[in-house]
Amino acid sequence: MDKGAIFRKLHDSAFVIPNPWDIGTAKYLASLGFKALATTSAGYAFSRGLPDGGVGFEVMIDHCRELAAATDLPVSADLENGKGDSPESAAETIFAAEAAGLAGCSIEDYSGDPGKPIYEFSHAVERVAAAVEAVRALKRDFVFTARAENLLRNRPDLDDTIRRLQAFEQAGADVLYAPGIDDIDTVRTICSAVGKPVNVLATPNFTVKALAEAGARRISLGSKLTTAAFGALQAAAREMLDKGGFEFSKQGVGFGDLQALFSKRDKN
Repeated sequence: MDKGAIFRKLHDSAFVIPNPWDIGTAKYLASLGFKALATTSAGYAFSRGLPDGGVGFEVMIDHCRELAAATDLPVSADLENGKGDSPESAAETIFAAEAAGLAGCSIEDYSGDPGKPIYEFSHAVERVAAAVEAVRALKRDFVFTARAENLLRNRPDLDDTIRRLQAFEQAGADVLYAPGIDDIDTVRTICSAVGKPVNVLATPNFTVKALAEAGARRISLGSKLTTAAFGALQAAAREMLDKGGFEFSKQGVGFGDLQALFSKRDKN
């Protein structure tokens, strides 16, 4: 099976897909035993000193190409709202993602326009339908995830979110995703309202077991690993600046372990 087919098969049961933000973190997470990886738009932006949404499409695709080539695992990409606003640009996003070696990608209905942050319903569905048509034109398997962004963008309208996810399912999306859920009852409600696999963004309120029992199939981290790394960096800096100590260095991954991992010859 190609990577897309392997990735699709993983959705038969619940699994965690972590989000590296560069080649090193991709290789390290792959070495720990995860079955697939996903990019993080915010995490990558932060690693470049930019805000979420601050990385242009072509630069993001280059980043995705690097990560896909860095590991034998399937890699799915967070491509935000894609190459542009139109349905045609959504289709172009799929072709660019496949050419970058990705096993899948997500496109969201968040426009990036502060005045109209969420695409109008019919337009959002048209974009998903165009992306699905592009996926079906590919010569290899590719898992397309359609995202409904209401809950993450200060629009706590669960009914509209479910309506969008159901429409995205009818348009042919492979996986459905409504980031911003923070309680298990809402996860259960969304999973029971659709027939396709649902991706859930992990929060401290959740466990893998609880999400699996609620019906979730894919559990992603978004930018949480990136912010955790910045948190460790912040704690180390505060210890040095405020206490003049270096105890933080006991908590790091061993230099020799990383040296050995990154000295291995790439298979790709």
